[in-house]
Amino acid sequence: MAQPDNTSRSRAFHGPAFGWGAGIGSLGGLIGLGGAEFRLPVLAAIFRFKMLDAIIINLMVSLVTVIFAFLFRIGMTGIAELLPYLWVVANILSGSLIGSWMGVHFATRVNERLLTQVVVVFLVFLSAVLIGHEFIFSGLGLDIPLPVAVVLGFFAGIVIGLFSSMLGVAGGELIIPTILLLYGLDIKVAGSLSLAISIPTILMGLSRYRARQTFGELQQFGGFIGWMAAGSILGALIGALLMVYTPSTALHVLLGIILLISAWKLAMVKLRTPRKAGR
Repeated sequence: MAQPDNTSRSRAFHGPAFGWGAGIGSLGGLIGLGGAEFRLPVLAAIFRFKMLDAIIINLMVSLVTVIFAFLFRIGMTGIAELLPYLWVVANILSGSLIGSWMGVHFATRVNERLLTQVVVVFLVFLSAVLIGHEFIFSGLGLDIPLPVAVVLGFFAGIVIGLFSSMLGVAGGELIIPTILLLYGLDIKVAGSLSLAISIPTILMGLSRYRARQTFGELQQFGGFIGWMAAGSILGALIGALLMVYTPSTALHVLLGIILLISAWKLAMVKLRTPRKAGR
């Protein structure tokens, strides 16, 4: 599918954008993610956006998806169970905002090919974590003294924010394991806390990209972004509804396989084709 390169042509992609948004939003909503790790390969490999443009669009759609996914999840489970863990949100967020600020600096200074290689490696890493999730995180969290957990949570937050703004993801794929490891919380609670942390982290990244005047060329794709965001809202609702019926083990393996395929597809399109494929 060729990249929509002007306003009139982009209208033809509204339907596919909505469909992809709904499907990806459903996957992300199932485990408390914004779906960005699945959406980024679609934007870059199927719609053929340049990697930096795909990252920024991904952050925009992720913001909408994460907000609604959070609202849907607390609507299903209630806000009361999260209130005792707001300190966890503050702990990780204190680092993720710093990391998000730093990530934009890197993403806007490297070339297209290097940025794509970073994304592909990151997707493969996430795939391995998801597929081996039960083995890696069985018996966790760790029995870490609270002061140590707070310090580690801050530095983990920096890494999370760095990858969030640099790769256009909400960061949940790193936040959830961090919460499981350091604080030993239930995975469904961790998923909701992850969404709460992701919202300000994404806002920081978008504000930094805007300050660097990287939004100008994306104005013509406002309709495309809007339709994908609308589909993502529907998908987030579907994911929240299905969350209570889906076995966690099977879900992580399925999503890991999808990510691995996505990484392969992205590498084939972006790293083995002439540069003219980009905009």
